[in-house]
Amino acid sequence: MTASSTAGPAPPRRAARPVVLLVPIPGTSPIHELWAGTKLLVVFGISVLLTFYPGWVSIGLVGVVVAAAARAAHIPRGALPSIPRVLWLILALGGVTAALAGGSPSISIAGAHIGFGGALNFLRVTALSIVLLGLGAMISWTTNVAEIGPALATLGRPFKVLRIPVDEWAVASALALRAFPMLIDEFQVLYAARRLRPKQIPRSRKARRQQHTRELIDLLAAAITVTLRRADEMGDAITARGGAGQLSAVRARPKLADWVTLAIVLAASGAAVAVETIFHLTQ
Repeated sequence: MTASSTAGPAPPRRAARPVVLLVPIPGTSPIHELWAGTKLLVVFGISVLLTFYPGWVSIGLVGVVVAAAARAAHIPRGALPSIPRVLWLILALGGVTAALAGGSPSISIAGAHIGFGGALNFLRVTALSIVLLGLGAMISWTTNVAEIGPALATLGRPFKVLRIPVDEWAVASALALRAFPMLIDEFQVLYAARRLRPKQIPRSRKARRQQHTRELIDLLAAAITVTLRRADEMGDAITARGGAGQLSAVRARPKLADWVTLAIVLAASGAAVAVETIFHLTQ
C-alpha cells in the first residue's frame, strides 16, 4: 500500500473571518441599550485623553474599559476579524526597525549597551492603535446606524448658536453610515463577478499591464454605476418616509445608565491623568 493511499484527507483550511463594519451584534445588553450619544462622548473623551497622555497607564486603563464593555455586551470571539499574515510581517518589520533606534532603558551585555527605547515606543503605539480600533469596533457592534444621526444632532445642538448647520451634517453622516455597508456588499459582488469571467492570458508584460488597466477601469465604471443606482433608490425611500429631516428628527436623551457610564469613564480618565502626572514628576 502506497503512502498516498494510507494518508488521510488534508484537514480543511479555516476560513478567514471578514471585517464586519457598522453591523450590530444581535441580542441585547447594557451596552446595546446605552444612548448612541453616550458612546460617541466616551470615544471622543478617551481619544482626547490618549492624545495628551499616551502612556502605558492610560492605554492599560482604557484597554480594561474596552475589555469590560466587550464582556458586558456579550461580544463573541467570532466577531473579531482574522489577521492576515501580511500584517504580522509588517508589524515584525516595524518592530525590528524601531528597535534599531535604541534609547533608554538599556542593558549592558558583555560590554555592549542595548537600548530598548525604540522597541517600547513601537509597542506602545501598537497598543494605542489596538485600543482605538477596539473603541470603534464597540460602537459598530453595539449601535444601530439609525441612532447615530439623531445623537449627532442632539449633541451638536449648542453649536447652532454659531450658525453651524448641525442638522444637515447629522443627516449627511447618517446617510454615509447607512450607505457604507451596502456599498461594500455591492463592491464585493462586483469583484467576485469579475473574477468569474474568463480571462485571456497575455503574452507580454505590456499586454498584462494593459489588461490590468482595463479591468480597473471597468470595475470603477461599474462601481460608480452601482453607487448612483443605490443613491437614487435611497433618495426615493427617504422621500417616501418624509424627507431627509426625519433621519435626525428622532430625539433621545441619556438615562441613568448613561450617566453612570460617563461617570465611570470620567473617573478612569482622571485616575489615568493623575498617575501619569505623578509618574512624570517623580522622574
